[in-house]
Amino acid sequence: MKVRLPNSGGPGNMQQMLKQAQKMQADMQSLQADLEGREYTAAAGGGLVEVTVDGKHTVKAVKINPDAVDTDDIEMLEDFIIIAVNEAIGKAIAESDEEMGAITGGLNMPGLF
Repeated sequence: MKVRLPNSGGPGNMQQMLKQAQKMQADMQSLQADLEGREYTAAAGGGLVEVTVDGKHTVKAVKINPDAVDTDDIEMLEDFIIIAVNEAIGKAIAESDEEMGAITGGLNMPGLF
């Protein structure tokens, strides 16, 4: 079975597409480096716990208000930490997806970012 490809307009058009793809790749690499250097902060428990992660989703800081420490309810503090970490990572992912989508025009390109 033969597959027919649409007329691409000749070799000149193919060169232009290749240049565009190379520019997109360079833009994505630049943005990825920028995103990895950014920090995202989220709070839980009305600000009792605050967590900061970087663009690589690595926890950089955890701040716990002393009012959040109740030795009779450590589970609540643990829950606040989990909530804040997950929210901060979610912010990093959402910003990355949004900005990468602007470069790729919404194309899903697994493995590139």
